[in-house]
Amino acid sequence: MSPTPASAGRRAGSLGDSAIRLRPELSPELPDDGDQFDLEERNALRRVAGLSTELADVTEVEYRQLRLERVVLVGVWTEGSAEDADNSLAELAALAETAGSEVLEGLMQRRDRPDPATYIGSGKAAELREVVLASGADTVICDGELSPAQLTALEKVVKVKVIDRTALILDIFAQHAHTREGRAQVSLAQMEYMLPRLRGWGESMSRQAGGAGGGAGGGVGTRGPGETKIETDRRRIRERMSKLRREIKGMKQARDTKRSQRKRNAVPSVAIAGYTNAGKSSLLNRLTGAGVLVENALFATLDPTTRRTEAADGREYTLSDTVGFVRHLPHQLVEAFRSTLEEVADADLLVHVVDGSHPDPIAQVNAVRAVLADVDAAKVPELIVVNKADAASPEALLQLRQALPGAVVVSAHTGQGLDELRATIEERLPRPALELHVRLPYDQGGLVSRVHAEGEVLSSRHTEDGTELHVRVHPGLAAVLQPYAGTAQHA
Repeated sequence: MSPTPASAGRRAGSLGDSAIRLRPELSPELPDDGDQFDLEERNALRRVAGLSTELADVTEVEYRQLRLERVVLVGVWTEGSAEDADNSLAELAALAETAGSEVLEGLMQRRDRPDPATYIGSGKAAELREVVLASGADTVICDGELSPAQLTALEKVVKVKVIDRTALILDIFAQHAHTREGRAQVSLAQMEYMLPRLRGWGESMSRQAGGAGGGAGGGVGTRGPGETKIETDRRRIRERMSKLRREIKGMKQARDTKRSQRKRNAVPSVAIAGYTNAGKSSLLNRLTGAGVLVENALFATLDPTTRRTEAADGREYTLSDTVGFVRHLPHQLVEAFRSTLEEVADADLLVHVVDGSHPDPIAQVNAVRAVLADVDAAKVPELIVVNKADAASPEALLQLRQALPGAVVVSAHTGQGLDELRATIEERLPRPALELHVRLPYDQGGLVSRVHAEGEVLSSRHTEDGTELHVRVHPGLAAVLQPYAGTAQHA
């Protein structure tokens, strides 16, 4: 039989015919039984092209001077299209690169659901072992969260370290957290993930030491079953987690105090959120000159940055850069970073940044909205901003405009659309509740400045007795202005 297009085009050293069928339509000899998995596809590992991590850009090479590990990626495709599966594995490759690893191979298996024992099944695990040996890899990264039993079983077969997507993201967060709060949040998330996955090897982890360890030493009444080494480790981790939770709670109070101070001053807040590497920090720098770190890497920003800026009418408002989201963001991280993500939930406006050049931006939008719902931020007014317009095709931008009505298309790199974005943000900011006509004496210049900063000046006129202002202000400032005011009315 002549080779099928799939087998004819396979790369050297593939896993055999079962590993190379990329699409059901490439197997014409198999019958079409309707909307179900192709039997051969279901049980096959296939190579995914285009995952080489050879870096040409000098800045990227400098960013990853240290190659931590040589890895093989493996995923299980259970639903969606083949393109969705490829995008997921490509994102895993980008995460692995950001962690400092070198990706050697990417393998995808078609299954109804992951194998409960080894994630990919015993036969495919043996084939994965052959790929690891052939490529010289020292780590396997799975595109999903594996149970402790799956990790142990797969490691026994492939005989190298196995980690899952959750552990990889936690590792990246640990590398990029710089503030005390960020490090505490990441440490707590890592320990929550690690606790059920502690494993023991031999007597070093299972030994018991009651009293003096069961020997002579302690005497009668001092010997007993004691704790195993792994039990001791678990107890110490729980104690450390309790301490971290107390520390994070204290940091949350400080953050709440700052936020309540802004509320008392009626300073509107705008939170910038979105998928990781969508260009949120670049946008913050463009809008405020914040000068925060910008890198072409996933999760470059973990520690939130808040900057004050000024609207065209003089009103002040804050812009906050937040941690990027990702599909299947580990729930440990969502819980650990909840106090930070409350910046988004308490915002007056959410600027949702979308990467217009990504192959599947709508999936990213849905992933971000899912995380926002987890932190009770789904009700915050949302402004979609499609970034990286300079790198996206006109057809892709047209499709996004149709799929996301009201979106503002910008490029933080070139400055395209930023004026429109500023105007839209200012238009969407909440307006002060009370409308006043006041005449402020010329010796009250400080109060005039405060009105411009905290309120909305509808008109102003200089007279012999002072400055006449028609303003909208919040109730606190209205009380200060009352001695100089006419009749106040609700706007």
